[in-house]
Order: sequence, then C-alpha cells, then structure tokens
Amino acid sequence: MLSRVAESIYWAGRYIERAENTARFIDVNLAMTLDAPSSFGEQWAPLVAITGDKASFDARYGEPTREHVIEFLSSDGHNPSSILSCLQKARENARSVREVISSEMWEQINRFYLTVSNGAARRRPILDSYQFFNEVKLHSHQVAGVADNTMSHNQAWHFFQMGRLLERADNTSRLLDVKYFLLLPSPEDVGGAIDEMQWAIVLRSASAFEMYRKRHGRIAPEDVIDFLLLETEFPRAILYCLNAAEYSLQAISGSSGGNPGGRFRNSAEQALGRLKADLAYESAYDIIAKGMHQFLDGFQTKLNEVGEAIGETFFYAAPGAGQSNGGTARRDVLPGHQGQRRAGSNRRYTRDLGQ
Repeated sequence: MLSRVAESIYWAGRYIERAENTARFIDVNLAMTLDAPSSFGEQWAPLVAITGDKASFDARYGEPTREHVIEFLSSDGHNPSSILSCLQKARENARSVREVISSEMWEQINRFYLTVSNGAARRRPILDSYQFFNEVKLHSHQVAGVADNTMSHNQAWHFFQMGRLLERADNTSRLLDVKYFLLLPSPEDVGGAIDEMQWAIVLRSASAFEMYRKRHGRIAPEDVIDFLLLETEFPRAILYCLNAAEYSLQAISGSSGGNPGGRFRNSAEQALGRLKADLAYESAYDIIAKGMHQFLDGFQTKLNEVGEAIGETFFYAAPGAGQSNGGTARRDVLPGHQGQRRAGSNRRYTRDLGQ
C-alpha cells in the first residue's frame, strides 16, 4: 500500500473519532453543570485547557463562557480540533482515497460532514446542544459500522482501525481529565453525592455506565478509573484500545501470529508495546496515589510518541526505504504530509494536510 494512502486512511479514522469524543467532552460538561448545585457554577475553561488550545481560544474569545466554548469546540473552522474542522479533514482524507474504501463508507463520511456543516451554519451546537452532540456520536458509530461491514479487513481497514483506536485511547484519558478538573474544591466533599453523580456522568459520556454497573455495581472512583483505564473487554477502555491497536499494527507489519519471541519489528511496535505493558501492570490505586492528572498527562505524551513512531515507520521515510526484518517498504511520501506533536504534553497529536 502506498504510504500516502495509508496515512490518509489512518488520519480519517483519527479525525472521525476525535469529532465524536469532542462531542462527548461537551456532553459530559453540559450534564455536570445541569446536575451540580448552584454554588458549584459552570466550568467551561477546563474543556479548552484539556484540548490543549487555550492560547488560541484566549486570543480569539477571551471569556470562557458556555456559548464561546461550545462554538470554539464544535463549529469554529479556525480551531483545528473542532468537530467541524475534524470532519472537514476526515472528508478530505477519505475523498483522496476513494479507490480503497467502499462507496458506502465515503457516502456516510460525506453525510456526517454535511450534517455538522449545516448544523454549524444554523448554530445548532448552541441552540440545540443535546440533540446535536448526540447526532455527532451516532454518525461516528455509523461510519465505524459501515467501514467494518463493507471494507475488506486488509491493510487499509487496519490503518483505519488503528487510527480510531489510538485516538479513542487518547480521548478516554482526556475524558477522565475533565473529571479531574471538575473535582469538588473541598476535599471533604470528595466521595459524597455530588462526586458520585459526576463519576456516573463520566461513565455515561463514555457509554460505559451499564457495563460498569454489571462489572462493579456501586460507583467508586477507584473502580471507575480501573474500568476506563484497565478493562480489557470494554471497547472504550484505554487498555482495550491499545490491545486492539497493537493487533492491527502487527497485522500491517506482518508480525501477527508469526513473530517468534514477541520481538518488535519496527519502532512503532516497540513504542506501542512498551506503553501497553506499562499500563497493563498498573493498578487504579497506584494511579490515584501518583496523581491521576499527572499519570494521564504522562500517558498522553507517550501516546503522542506512539503516533510519531507510526508516522516515521509507515508515512515519512525516504522513498524506497524499507522496514527492518522484512517489513513492507515505504514509498511515495508526499511533502507536507507530516504529523506533528504540538508543544505541551497535553496537546493533541495532529497532522498537516499539506493540500
């Protein structure tokens, strides 16, 4: 597969997942501000801080009001991580590789973009917040389902899956960070009714509430952290995402099921395997003891490094350069198609389209 094709499919997956999860961030904050006591107040600035775009927001909007933050994160075309921007990039990436994706998948991605674009023009994110963000999540699920059922599960499909899964792992960590920033200011209130309500909202925002209750029953912070970070059977849990992303990466590299001793074949497999192993041997209690925010910030930095390693392995090498140990050759790299980790460990890994 040409590296430019692989890169476009990979980033289409990442941007679609990012759009969905931005909708989840806003949704969880809307729910928290509705159910919190009046003394708690509305807190919208943390959502901007978590996405790593605070400087851009401050320069253009100033006061982090509900309307300003929702517009910035949903329909601002100048914000590269807004829902509208993500879907515009996903659509352009998908359009450039229509020969390797199904027509049904292209039509669904195009429909997704048009729904959000038309909604943004009518200010639906502000005027009809709950319905709009629910539609964003539903469209994202439809794209994933159509891709799964209409594409051959070959390298192209695995690049799309790997992009979605790594982005989802990053965004689940950021969703937990939303809760960190919205913790009750008084230490004696932690563990109380409001704190429990907020953890329940975080679970619901990850579509995890019912599955969590089946597994753990009552809501306890350490169990929620364990479920969203370390669960291996729930598809939005971080460890599940890393396991599934590693499977796709090994299928792309040709090492799945045939890699004696479990040795990595390239720097991408090495970085992802190391991150997965580090997380697999953690416990919720250790993470809390270290500081959840500090742990999540470090995790996001390492996940960015995995993204960079994938880019260096498959997308950015000099034409004709091959992987070690018989990996697929990398070629036809277009100028300007380089991923970059923006300054700051909590900045999202992104890509310049170069088009």
